Amino acid sequence: MIRVLTPLALLGLLSACDGGGDPVQQALRDTSAANQAAAARTTEQMEAAGHAGHAMGSPPPGDKAFAASEAEMHRKMAAASGQTIDQAYVAKMIAHHEGAVAMAQVALRDSRDPEIRRMAQAVVDTQTREIAEMKAWTPTAPPAN
Repeated sequence: MIRVLTPLALLGLLSACDGGGDPVQQALRDTSAANQAAAARTTEQMEAAGHAGHAMGSPPPGDKAFAASEAEMHRKMAAASGQTIDQAYVAKMIAHHEGAVAMAQVALRDSRDPEIRRMAQAVVDTQTREIAEMKAWTPTAPPAN
């Protein structure tokens, strides 16, 4: 009886697979798509909240100073994509780092606190270097099956 069930169970498991490729890769693609959709919804909600905030009064000056760079970063991250997890990660992180640099530049422009200016300059330096590193990255060929 076990000999009959084992091939049948195996056949059942194999038939459950639709032949669409590696299920792990598919799960990663599904997760990436869900994350991108969530980021787009978050951006839309933030923009809607920003417009609603205008009706209730202006945001504090500190928040207002970063609003444009923050919104642009979220827009770019939601739009960034890639065919693989690696490519999507690099595209989204480039957008994220560019946003961090833009916000640090606001701090450098407007802050008079020496410690904040030191931290902001460190962000500009390290994130700019990492952006260049990510832009220079080239995907490696996937391992042969």
